[in-house]
Amino acid sequence: MTGDHQTLALLLFSAFVAVTLAITTWVSRGRQGSADEFYAGGRLFSPMENGFAIAGDYMSAASFLGVTGLIALFGYDGLLYSVGFLVAWLVVLFLVAELVRNCGRFTFADVVAARMREKPVRIAAGTSSVTVCVLYLVAQMVGAGSLVALLLGGTNGAARTWTVIGVGALMVVYVSLGGMRATTWIQIVKAVLLLSGAITLTALVLARFHGDIDQLLRTAAERSGHGDAYLAPGLKYGADWTARFDFISLGLALVLGTAGLPHILSRFYTVPTARAARRSAIWSIGLIGSFYLMTIVLGLGAAALVGSDAVRASHASGNTAVPLLALDLGGGAGSTGGTVLFAVVAAVAFATILAVVAGATLASSASVAHDLYASLRRPGARQRSEVAVARVAAVGIGAVAIALSLLASDLNIAFLVGLAFAVAASANLPVLLYSLFWRNFTTRGAVWSVYGGLVPALALVVVSPVVSGSPDSIFPGVDLQYFPLENPGLVSIPLGFLAGWIGTVTSREVPDAARHAETEVRSLTGAGAA
Repeated sequence: MTGDHQTLALLLFSAFVAVTLAITTWVSRGRQGSADEFYAGGRLFSPMENGFAIAGDYMSAASFLGVTGLIALFGYDGLLYSVGFLVAWLVVLFLVAELVRNCGRFTFADVVAARMREKPVRIAAGTSSVTVCVLYLVAQMVGAGSLVALLLGGTNGAARTWTVIGVGALMVVYVSLGGMRATTWIQIVKAVLLLSGAITLTALVLARFHGDIDQLLRTAAERSGHGDAYLAPGLKYGADWTARFDFISLGLALVLGTAGLPHILSRFYTVPTARAARRSAIWSIGLIGSFYLMTIVLGLGAAALVGSDAVRASHASGNTAVPLLALDLGGGAGSTGGTVLFAVVAAVAFATILAVVAGATLASSASVAHDLYASLRRPGARQRSEVAVARVAAVGIGAVAIALSLLASDLNIAFLVGLAFAVAASANLPVLLYSLFWRNFTTRGAVWSVYGGLVPALALVVVSPVVSGSPDSIFPGVDLQYFPLENPGLVSIPLGFLAGWIGTVTSREVPDAARHAETEVRSLTGAGAA
């Protein structure tokens, strides 16, 4: 990268950070004293505004950098990430959006605890929420490190490290000062920038091939180094039965995981009614669907114009495919057009990361304060406000995410997000669905459901090829691999549902029929909702 690239991109980075900090400062003036303001932004956002914010929260670095990189390297198999991320929204729309808005207040644990003994349920759900959010944060921060390392020299380890630390510090500032209101506006700005950047790049790719999709596909296959196999299933997940089961596991995690992501569920509390929550989901589906269609073109364009070998040489997992594509579309390295387009795309990608980490940090700090602190606080101890605890929690969560991000810096970020989705689908979704739809569900069932999905999911990742036992592992020199699949969803998701069922049928607790009836009426009608 030339000095012009570095200077211009860094100026754009700085401009975006300055704008977002200005938004945070302006929005936070005198408005963050109450939990309702800090966690839910006063519930004053319109469905369109919230739909853009949800899209901004969901269209993460995993989508813009990771998915396009996987498509550039693996063709058809990489495209399946785009399908999984989009189809997941049907589960959110039809099963949880309105019901969660009606039954909860700030976190998804509110829904589960509505008719259970609150303390054990909130501790379990809060622990799970923080774990999922930290895993999600790791993926975004790895993306930030890859992006700036490319800008400052491709393999600049020091730049990657300091970038991860800087992003962690910024996300703490956003959450601590601005709360949900500032986070929402940052996500809206980011969604507009990301969609604009994706539309521009997609138009340039199609123009380069004169609108001929067939030529784009044939060129991508030719330059991928795999020929026709690039356009057929199996390049990444078809080598053997283990790889095929890994694909099934990934698909389950992607489709079911979104409905269990705490930072997505918390967005439905920022609108005034359940009807607005449903309309928010519809807005977000339209925006997200359009975006994922464009990621397919961008991934194929990176393979066709940059070449899979060049993408892999820049970053082994393909995280830098989009910036390299922008450089080529603008005229190549050293050209003014390439410099400008590369800098713009890099700044948009960085904006994507900042917005998503702010949302995930806010959701996890809310779980710490609203669920864990409120449940574990000793009787008679000096009471601190939940908002103050959430601000302190944001610092601790940021530190943990930074440390894990530095360990996982060489993994593909879409793959890392897949792990977060697997944990969310294993620990959060079963207890949420049981609470909403099973009349006889008990407190023991709720606790067992959360831990029965969370513990196996994390344990299986630790003994999988992700952590050790292969050249691409986090610790390649160690071999603790006992589980053959990279994604644990195929095993851990059924275990979460099974544990909830066993916990309920073996419990002596008699479900409170009156509380269930009250919860059911509230979930379906919104009567008594906050």
